[in-house]
Amino acid sequence: MISRRRFTQAFAAGVAATSLAACSSSAPAAVAPVGAGLRAGSGKNTSLGPIKQADAGAVSMAYAEFGPAGGQPVVLLHGWPYDPYSYADVAPLLAAAGFRVIVPFLRGYGPTVFKSAATVRNGQQTAVALDVVALMDTLKIGKAILGGYDWGSRTAAVIAALWPERCQALVPVSGYIVTDLKANQQPLAPAAELGWWYQYYFATERGRAGYAANRHDFNKLIWKTASPAWNFDDATYDRSAAAFDNPDHVAIVIHNYRWRLSLAPGEPHYEAYEQKLAAGATIGVPSITLSSDFDGAAKDGKAYRARFTGKYEHRILDGIGHNVPQEAPQSFATAIMDVAKL
Repeated sequence: MISRRRFTQAFAAGVAATSLAACSSSAPAAVAPVGAGLRAGSGKNTSLGPIKQADAGAVSMAYAEFGPAGGQPVVLLHGWPYDPYSYADVAPLLAAAGFRVIVPFLRGYGPTVFKSAATVRNGQQTAVALDVVALMDTLKIGKAILGGYDWGSRTAAVIAALWPERCQALVPVSGYIVTDLKANQQPLAPAAELGWWYQYYFATERGRAGYAANRHDFNKLIWKTASPAWNFDDATYDRSAAAFDNPDHVAIVIHNYRWRLSLAPGEPHYEAYEQKLAAGATIGVPSITLSSDFDGAAKDGKAYRARFTGKYEHRILDGIGHNVPQEAPQSFATAIMDVAKL
């Protein structure tokens, strides 16, 4: 899920107790109205259509595709513990507007599989990002609009920061959440640390075993905690939960969170990319950042405004939880359409 530091900012202001956590810096953020059509509930669409498979470097990546083959490419990335069904309502809206929409299953989810048993099951941010770049190469997508939330937001931001030539524009929920290993070593206030119980659980072998044995119920609890006002039904959850049965899912999730706490090493061939990010890489492509109730006090976007050096807007979705595209599909789709014109 989101970064520890962001959650601390939210909690410190006293507004994160019920959650987990504009073209200039002085311009006020736009606040999206909360109406009957904003939250999707159980959603309108229950299918992603045919799932395709393509080479993506270390993995054979599964993905759903919507819209005309010649449309402006959009790549939408999911988070943990979610899957491409987060975009089941967003993707058709974009396809109807003429975009070609690619929604991949990240490594460790659904039908995406490693091509070699010898490959390290690595969940660090640049490894995940390079999978997406490799998928774009295979699909002959030179440049795309990238959007995402949670792991997907981080992955999209990493690509925009390291390979801006591959990113036409960016829509990251929660703004700039690229992992900073050094910052993650700093202790938080006790109340804020409580919110990260699952990361400390994952740091233990008991946690690994517990997640492997109980991932269905574990992840459903995370859904409810991260989006307390989203009344999803069992069928909606179960469609996504099928993706957690991937044979590498537990290994990828555990490595991701242990790496973020510097409890598991990354791989040497990603180190140069990580060092560039650690040096404070900025994002110069046109961007619209989205925030929700999950972001708490950080929802105004001020904490990360300086990270975005190109054309920029920030929008606040009051009343929405962490899974923004599934909870607020029209607002997310509108942000994608609008960022294409920045």
